[in-house]
Amino acid sequence: MNTVMKSFKDTLSSGKNILILTGSGISAESGVPTFRGAGGFWRTYQATYLATPQAFKANPSLVWEFYEYRRDLASKVQPNKAHEAISNFEKKLTSQGKKVTVVTQNVDGLHQRAGTKNIYELHGSLFKTQCTKCDNVEVNHNVPICPALARASLPEQDDTSEIPVEDLPHCQKNSCGGLLRPHIVWFGENLDEDLLNKTEECVENCDVCLIIGTSSIVYPAAMFAPRVAERGITVAEFNLEETAATKSFQYHFQGPCTVTVTEALDI
Repeated sequence: MNTVMKSFKDTLSSGKNILILTGSGISAESGVPTFRGAGGFWRTYQATYLATPQAFKANPSLVWEFYEYRRDLASKVQPNKAHEAISNFEKKLTSQGKKVTVVTQNVDGLHQRAGTKNIYELHGSLFKTQCTKCDNVEVNHNVPICPALARASLPEQDDTSEIPVEDLPHCQKNSCGGLLRPHIVWFGENLDEDLLNKTEECVENCDVCLIIGTSSIVYPAAMFAPRVAERGITVAEFNLEETAATKSFQYHFQGPCTVTVTEALDI
């Protein structure tokens, strides 16, 4: 173990309220595509184009096909060693009367499948739906989510989507019948206020912070770790490369999360 890692682990061992911020980099090692930047295409579409309320209003079938593809993919991959290390770390520290909170930008559910309990999903979940009529949110792990979307995960390069709206997922609560949408915070939408307030509380009260697999460019999450560092609290960044915020943190561990995070959390 190098001296920098040992120094961080000593600091981490003394922490009582640990905040772990995670992004797409941790799930990329499980085979989940990031859909950001060059190459972020699904069929012939820039994936970020489909992640908007306007796209859903214009073509709910196409957007649901994209998200069913993502749900199918996420359901087939497995949590990796970094996910498991975080879960085991949470379990160990909780048994010691300490607190570990995971705040993730990911929507794939891999943290939960690895066993993490205290987690806030800032951007929603692929495995939750939201009714466009009554706003009811429900967990749904069925893949496919409805029969009409059974072929959505296939890689054919079809530019059109012709699934009738009535065959897409609809709300079953109290015979509402409203069209369901993925419970995802799309571009142009605000984060859930209650969830954001809880996260802000964690940012203000943590005594050690880990930021794992995120480029630190998506706001407001990009502000969290720098704010912790401004308070003089130890922040450790785990990433494949340096980010714009790296110089403001006390520690930076470069390399695969499955290697660096696993070593750091083995205390």
